[in-house]
Formats: sequence, C-alpha cells, structure tokens
Amino acid sequence: MNTIQIHDKQFEPFISYATIDETITRIADQLNTDFKGKTPLFLVILNGSFMFAADLLKKVNIPCEISFVKLSSYTGTQSTTQVRELIGFNEEVKGRSVIILEDIIDTGITMEKILERLNDMGSAEVKVATLLFKPSAFQKEFTIDYIGIQIPNDFIVGFGLDYNGLGRNTKDIYKIVEPKLKKSC
Repeated sequence: MNTIQIHDKQFEPFISYATIDETITRIADQLNTDFKGKTPLFLVILNGSFMFAADLLKKVNIPCEISFVKLSSYTGTQSTTQVRELIGFNEEVKGRSVIILEDIIDTGITMEKILERLNDMGSAEVKVATLLFKPSAFQKEFTIDYIGIQIPNDFIVGFGLDYNGLGRNTKDIYKIVEPKLKKSC
C-alpha cells in the first residue's frame, strides 16, 4: 500500500484488506449465530457501506432480505448535524428483525435518525453492525451491537468511504496525512 492523493489531500495506508476481511468474517460469524432461526432484514446504508455489505453478506449463511437507504450527513471532510434522506425506506419492517449495516459510526447523528425511524415504523428489534467506529467522536447514547474495528478520529477513505466522491474503490483503507507544522525559531 502506498500513499495516495485524492483531490487536494494526501492519504497514507491505514487498514489493509486482509485485516478488513478478517474483521468482516468475525462479524458474519456472530450474526450467523445470533440470528439462527430468524430471517432478518439487512438494511445497508449507502453509499459508503456497499463494499462492507457485499463482503459481509457473502459470509452470512442465514436466510435474509436486503434493502438499501441512502442518507447524507457529510460535506467534504466534516460531519454535519443535518441528515438528508436521499433514498428512503421501502421495506415493511413492522414486527421484523432489522440489522443496519454501516461503514463507519463517528458522531452517531445519522444512525440515531435511522434508529428513531425504524422504531417509529414498528421494528421488533434493531441491531447495528459497523465496520469502523470512532469512540472519541461518538456523541449519542444508542448501543452498537457489532463493532469491527475501533479507530481514532482521523478522516479516512477507501473500502467504500470517500472524500468528495472519490476514493471509495480502494480495497484498503487510508487515513489523511495532516500537514506538519513548521517550527518557528
């Protein structure tokens, strides 16, 4: 893995695909155990979660349904407090087990909105699975049931995560290289 440039920023290697794959296998094994005998609905949060969901669902061996929602709460490298619904909830969730698949949870603002919506729609149970979690950025009170990797509050790209639309298609994850401050004399 080498340093990459996306738009005006440099990114350095952070998490290899081998580590990502091991993490996804662990989460899938736990889901297969916890939901044995059930037929959950996997709700994939687009765009960032598409690679996580694709790899995870190849390893899930229980009967399940899959649906997608698209929400946005980022502008550039910053999370906003506004969550916009771009593609809405299309599946009937009343009385169902729902597993939300998210690429990364940082502030938790987006996930809190999704959980509120699913609760209002009458879901029997809702579990949250995230590939990446930034505990130092987390501002909410909900439970994250399946956490892949805890990371510091760095801006990252790759494996579905982007910087202004680019970088999603790398199989490894990269973190932003912060410019070094020059020492004054």
